[in-house]
Amino acid sequence: MSTAAVTAPGEGWRKLDRRTLLVTAAVMSGVAGGAGVPAAIGLAGGMGLGRALAWVLPAALLLIAGGTGADYVRWRRTRYRIGPDRAELHTGLLLVKRRSLGRERIRTVDLTANLLLRILGLVKVRIGTGEQTGGESTLELDPVTRAEGERLRTELLDRAPSGTAGGAHRDGMLAVLDPRWIRYAPLSFVAPLLGGAAAGGVMQVGEWFGVQHEVLVWIGDRFRDTSIVVTVVVLVAAALLAGVVGSLGLWVEMWWNHRLEREPGGTLRVRRGLFTSRSVSIEERRLRGVELVEPLGVRLVGAARVDAVATGLTQDDDDKHTDLKTLLPAAPRAVADEVAARVLRETSSPTSTAGLIPHPRAARVRRLRWAVGSALVPVLVLVILGLLVSDVLLPIAAGCAVVLVPVAVALALDAYRNLGHGLSGGYLVARSGTVRRSTVALQRGGVVGWTVKQSYFQRRAGLVTLTATTAAGEGAYHVYDVGAGEGVAFAAEAVPGLLEPFLEE
Repeated sequence: MSTAAVTAPGEGWRKLDRRTLLVTAAVMSGVAGGAGVPAAIGLAGGMGLGRALAWVLPAALLLIAGGTGADYVRWRRTRYRIGPDRAELHTGLLLVKRRSLGRERIRTVDLTANLLLRILGLVKVRIGTGEQTGGESTLELDPVTRAEGERLRTELLDRAPSGTAGGAHRDGMLAVLDPRWIRYAPLSFVAPLLGGAAAGGVMQVGEWFGVQHEVLVWIGDRFRDTSIVVTVVVLVAAALLAGVVGSLGLWVEMWWNHRLEREPGGTLRVRRGLFTSRSVSIEERRLRGVELVEPLGVRLVGAARVDAVATGLTQDDDDKHTDLKTLLPAAPRAVADEVAARVLRETSSPTSTAGLIPHPRAARVRRLRWAVGSALVPVLVLVILGLLVSDVLLPIAAGCAVVLVPVAVALALDAYRNLGHGLSGGYLVARSGTVRRSTVALQRGGVVGWTVKQSYFQRRAGLVTLTATTAAGEGAYHVYDVGAGEGVAFAAEAVPGLLEPFLEE
């Protein structure tokens, strides 16, 4: 029996692949097992294993049958058609939903396949217009065969090569994953978060099985003759180790077999993933620039990741840890700059920090003032509580001041050093941040407006904050605390004719 997309009654209409029922049955079996095993263990303590299974198994079978039956109805009532002018999707039993997208509006055809879909040779296809209007701007085919998904992607994104698609780099592979880049994974903020989640998960599982008290007693016995400080340090180190292992596993899952390539017709394609494979396509005509992102830990070892600044890119609602705009994971800074240049078809990357204009010293004073003030707030609270409640808090306040103030000053000075702006060919470049430093290269032609902000304190210091408005990426990119006269002149030079009418008397 063929498992390819089946033509439904009516001209050109096709059905989804029927093996979606196998996928649903497998998923529901996992859900039933995950809920049923703890329930059976809990019930077995009071009524015996046989009676517990007699209660749990029928409920599990009913859950599996109900989920699979609902998916069968969805499969029977779903059909799609790709016509010369429109892509259409009809689905629903009582309330039939009909969605239609004009082919000239289609901008994205992304393929995703989890482990089950990959085993069966299936993919989920999301067809979008690049508009951030929710489900009305997307069609989702879940699932079709991989061959059908590739056919749809090729057919719907087939564009005549643009006359402006020349430049220093032609079609072909732009970047391939280097396994050595995995060393940057533990340096992100994900590692401590995963460590905390692992510790919480151990306690939650202990509560499910009614052994949480025993787990705490076991931990206490291990550290019975150890000081509280050493105990805390060891437990935090264990959590961090678990976080490091988790971050390595997450990196492998997300970025395994990563490839960035430019296809004929001007489409950038990112393919990656170990268990869940992903294919994201970005039309170059929607590209407005790139952004180099350097979280503090990654930046300290000279690495950065590359994000696309493009119109119509949204977060995947079904997979929150997937960032559809990322073109290259954390890699050596030189590699990131080179890939950025290839993506933009430039001989050198506009994101290079060479030639950026530093900001006035008044910007450094502002950052020092804010950083020291923020660091002293908890110190002041502890001092007040120490005077009113207990003298024990006063030494703690002094210790916090000794630790927090130098750290705040160091971060403030680093934030000032990272400020910079400039013009590089057809791109406006702005850099800022310390915990997360970003350098954005935005096409000057993609700027649709300027916002000039000046607070009372900025006015006294002679500074302004410029905001370049664009339809791509985050929608607004900032040049913080630049000199007032210099900033206005920079905005006028970056996009001639946009700001001048508002400056005329």
